[in-house]
Amino acid sequence: MTPLPHRLPGAMFDALAAGGGGAEAMGMLARAEHSRRLACVYAVVTAAREAGGAAAEAAEEAWELLVAADRAEPGAVAAVLTHPSAGPALLGLLTRLTGGETPPRMTMHRLTALAAAAAVRARVPAQVRWPAPGPVLALPSLGRAHFPGARPGAPVELRVDTDGHARLAVPGSAPVRVPTTPYRPESPPDRWRAPYLLTTLRTGAPLLLDTLDPASFPSASDRPGELHADEVRAWASGARGACALLRADHPEVHAELAAGPRLIVPLIGTGRGNVSGSSAETFGCMAMSLPQNGSVFAATMAHELQHNKFGALLHLFDLFEADGEELFYAPWRPDPRPLLGLFHGAYAHLGVARFWGRRSETEPDPAQRAAAQTRFARWRSATHEATVVLLASGRLTPLGRRFAARMLESLDALCRVPLPPAALRHAEAASRAHRSAWNDSRGSAPPLPV
Repeated sequence: MTPLPHRLPGAMFDALAAGGGGAEAMGMLARAEHSRRLACVYAVVTAAREAGGAAAEAAEEAWELLVAADRAEPGAVAAVLTHPSAGPALLGLLTRLTGGETPPRMTMHRLTALAAAAAVRARVPAQVRWPAPGPVLALPSLGRAHFPGARPGAPVELRVDTDGHARLAVPGSAPVRVPTTPYRPESPPDRWRAPYLLTTLRTGAPLLLDTLDPASFPSASDRPGELHADEVRAWASGARGACALLRADHPEVHAELAAGPRLIVPLIGTGRGNVSGSSAETFGCMAMSLPQNGSVFAATMAHELQHNKFGALLHLFDLFEADGEELFYAPWRPDPRPLLGLFHGAYAHLGVARFWGRRSETEPDPAQRAAAQTRFARWRSATHEATVVLLASGRLTPLGRRFAARMLESLDALCRVPLPPAALRHAEAASRAHRSAWNDSRGSAPPLPV
């Protein structure tokens, strides 16, 4: 339960900056995120001790349970603390505690639920009690139980027997069995819901679809409720096709997926194309609407993997100076972006350009290959433009300049790949149309850096 120091070799840093990195780099970033979450847990417990009262009592109990689970099965604790929803939960608690607010014991249920989930996954005998937040009780990384009629503050009890069997109970309701499987079993227990298993990656790692835990991607307001069986089948079919494509033609991306983010949060589409997103504090999560085909599904995962990598890198290194209010044109957005947004978007679209470059070589269907060539031309040019702006901003640190310079080297190589004239014309027309629409939307506003 001690956060470890992490060193990123220069060659790995450069490989990440070039847009790749592979399983080794993603695994290293995942371990660093685990250490960061451990540090957050310790900071929460320390702040709660200083606050005293019920918050301190709840924090001590959770800490002792986490330590016991870690001694029995360290991987179980790591799986819980690196679950996407653990980041916002821990930071939310820490913000309240360090902001001078003493959370009541009921608010500390977020930390207790993390410890309880770790006990279940580690099969550590335990008896844990905490106040219910309402009728839905979530155990992060496992799922949630539904207790109709349970009011906020009702006493919850989790029991993990010596044989590893776990049950949740509240007064007035029958207990709910908690499976240790982190996805929906063939015959889920009554009133227990878990993420859906979409497919299994080459390493045996599961790719999951989670409609249950809002904290896994808290910024999304357009998420669907419980999915119908045909909707789940559509997601599973798309995921299988996308992962098969990645494994066959994009092995580095597939390896990164197997080593890092493996949780998809479904979003409701806008009807104007695919919607997707990632969050700095929810490493391991990719939010997206259902892509229209396997290639777009695979491209969306490649895009969000880049955001996940870059977010984790920013937890390790200062790549730019945070002060500065200037906004920049982003060739993929209708609105001007701060430097952080431009850097994030450029790195993500480097991955997109690499993806469509490979599809331009391997796509067997002529029409789809032509579409991939146009997308490749569009995004290599747009990302090159944005990366040049980053390097000229004057706000990158020495490491940030090294990172962006490696990005530019990778993009220079992509821009030298010959493409059919039609693909170049279509990409240039799309670029001009985007810039024109952006200029029109600004009206007479003062010019922004470009």
